[in-house]
Amino acid sequence: MATTKRPTTRRTSAPPKPAPAKCPVCKGAGEVSRIVRVGRKRRAVGEQSGLCLNCLGSGEAPAD
Repeated sequence: MATTKRPTTRRTSAPPKPAPAKCPVCKGAGEVSRIVRVGRKRRAVGEQSGLCLNCLGSGEAPAD
């Protein structure tokens, strides 16, 4: 009796999850910069970076 070939089954993995949307305020970095002003005339000296309050530093867009 001749052997019959069975069709091979294809195993498909789950489709990749889409990347989370980036925060519009910090553009996904998690940090924002503010200008530091000093002196009586309030001249700009430099920038200071801090935590993004919109996404709390995660870089992902917050869910509404």
